[in-house]
Amino acid sequence: MALVVAVVVTTTFRSAIADWYDIPSGSMEPTILVGDRIFVNKLAYDLKIPFTLHHLFQWSNPERADIVVFLSPVDETRLIKRVVGIPGDVIAMRKNHLFINGQPVRYHPLDETITNQIEPDRRLHHQFFYEIMPGGTHPVMITPSQPSIHSFGPDVVPDGYYFMLGDNRDNSGDSRFWGYVSRRRIEGRATNVAISLDRVRHFKPRWQRFLQPLL
Repeated sequence: MALVVAVVVTTTFRSAIADWYDIPSGSMEPTILVGDRIFVNKLAYDLKIPFTLHHLFQWSNPERADIVVFLSPVDETRLIKRVVGIPGDVIAMRKNHLFINGQPVRYHPLDETITNQIEPDRRLHHQFFYEIMPGGTHPVMITPSQPSIHSFGPDVVPDGYYFMLGDNRDNSGDSRFWGYVSRRRIEGRATNVAISLDRVRHFKPRWQRFLQPLL
């Protein structure tokens, strides 16, 4: 009986208050690496009935540059992406250069301490930048030779919806492919790397990433 109670309490806590998310793919590189376990604050925006998408209370909404966990509008899988468009924003992209409300987002070279966390043989095929948008500055990477949607829009984000992109712009299934994400599908905000294990090197701990805040 005690075990059942413990399981119920734990799963309820993870559903409504805080959870972690294991990263299975590189769609958020170089910000989040494969093998990272990410802490997700389920109370960042609202309080939901456990195990549902129904809101009991809501005190804020996602902002541009937030990293959020949400249920895919296509197949209900749990995804993690960055918010680049909030309700009412006009979003466009031209050759991987993002525009928000008609203004071009600025890009600066990325710090080598971040790019060096990518395997050396993979860095040759990518370009790395800081993306400076209204709301925050964060790393992104592009792969010009990779087939993807490098240009789109302008599109207006509808009321109650958000436009999501992966930081690994040319290796991410996101709002360019399946559209906007409704507010009710957003489960929480990703804030920190809890732990990180390098799957390429037999799950060797990446100690420098433990408890690292996410940009």
